[in-house]
Amino acid sequence: MDLRLAELAEPGRHQPVFAANGMVATSQPLAAAAGLRALQDGGSAVDAAIAMAACLTVVEPCSNGIGSDAFALVWDGARLHGLNGSGRAPSGLTAARLRDAGHTQIPLHGWEAVTVPGTPRAWADLHGRFGRLPFERVLEPAATYAEEGFPLSPVVRWGWANGVERAHAGLRGEPFAEFLRVFAPDGGAPGVGERWRSQDHATTLREIARTGAASFYTGDLADRIAGHAARTGGFLSAADLAGHTSTWVDPISTNYRGYDVWEIPPNGQGIAALLALNILEGFELEALERTSAASFHLQIEAVKLALTDAHRHVADPERAEVPTEQLLSREYAAARRALIGPEALLPEPGDPRGSDTVYLCAADRDGMMVSFIQSNFHGFGSHIVVPGTGIALQNRGVGFSLDPAHPNVLEPGKRPFHTIIPGFLTEGGAAVGPFGVMGGHMQAQGHVQVVVNTVDHALDPQAALDQPRWYWSEGRAVLLERDVGAELARGLAARGHEVSIAPHGAPFGRGQVIWRLESGVYVGGSEPRADGFAMGW
Repeated sequence: MDLRLAELAEPGRHQPVFAANGMVATSQPLAAAAGLRALQDGGSAVDAAIAMAACLTVVEPCSNGIGSDAFALVWDGARLHGLNGSGRAPSGLTAARLRDAGHTQIPLHGWEAVTVPGTPRAWADLHGRFGRLPFERVLEPAATYAEEGFPLSPVVRWGWANGVERAHAGLRGEPFAEFLRVFAPDGGAPGVGERWRSQDHATTLREIARTGAASFYTGDLADRIAGHAARTGGFLSAADLAGHTSTWVDPISTNYRGYDVWEIPPNGQGIAALLALNILEGFELEALERTSAASFHLQIEAVKLALTDAHRHVADPERAEVPTEQLLSREYAAARRALIGPEALLPEPGDPRGSDTVYLCAADRDGMMVSFIQSNFHGFGSHIVVPGTGIALQNRGVGFSLDPAHPNVLEPGKRPFHTIIPGFLTEGGAAVGPFGVMGGHMQAQGHVQVVVNTVDHALDPQAALDQPRWYWSEGRAVLLERDVGAELARGLAARGHEVSIAPHGAPFGRGQVIWRLESGVYVGGSEPRADGFAMGW
């Protein structure tokens, strides 16, 4: 990896972290600390990743939880493995049923949006194949944080307050009754530095650890989840939970200027990042100023085309035909590239929606590396909490379409379109490392921007994450971070983009990166838009 390490002494900028024995990075410091302890105790990168992921269900529940889905890319020292840990729609839920009930799209909150949570099984499957420490040891730091309490950090508090005071404000009825007792025990969101604890959450984590996640799908926890659904009008059944499995998959990739960029195949949107990079390879981005209107314009146009294709074609490949090979062909990229001109395109709009997610990565002294992502989908998910468990159920079903002609139409037992995507970079068959940018529709866009900053401009991980970002939503609308500068904004507007400057809390994602240098040393960076950091030893 050819990085401009000589520029690191530049005063006033965030610096990357260097370490020889192992490294972790995620959006919350307490979770990162748990991952580092796992490495120092002799655990693998997978042990560290699971420890962080479990902790994030406690210390950042406004983005993910035990009731989430997860995906992972694991470099075992010789090759890359992919795990699809997303859940399927309940057997009793159909698009026709929701249309007959008057819905034109799947509601964001409530049982209609709940699919089978895949996260606990994903943890157990990853640990069973690549873990070294006992599973109970790996999950115990998370259980301890839940039992003893943890103090809220600033970005987490902002998301927590948004979920409690805004998203939950209009939700009524028995399905939502447990939410405020768990997440707002004193009547509102905890403040920055205030402790929040959940003994139910701690007990559930220890039950998952003790049973290797079996309790969640076929035991006591499964009975509680299915029972709550049956009592409150839900669709999730004991049979739906018992039938869940993770799926080991072959990652998909494209070569971008000598580097292989890897993603999880559909039902995720990672293919959009690869298609956008294929389109961009035909332009000499390295010859353009990194933060210029000319460079941003080309990247935005490539992403527009790629995401439009993803929203048209991506679905569960077990239930629909997804033209992955055709979408990633060089011929198709050339045809899409030819559509890009000096003016902003108005592509056929997709269906971009918001999301809340956690991303983490880890690397150990033996060269194992993990790219891992875990998400509710939006905020606290469905806002349905299973009484006595602390389990907040995701709302990933919102990723389905209700259009019977769409390949991603809601069907029983089908996995929805997923926004969450872990990334990985290799060069000449050797691992460079894991990367990711969480945040719904921003994720494929963030992957493109981090790869361009790394490959075209040779920026180290921290600098690649620090760069000001753009975000395309639909049509010609582009959102810019405040520090991009007025000149760049005017340059994009002159090219026909409908430019807005971002308000606080805008969806620019939160990423982490760990690269392995030729010396074997790791260098990592963590998102300045979140509370976390990279740690090594």
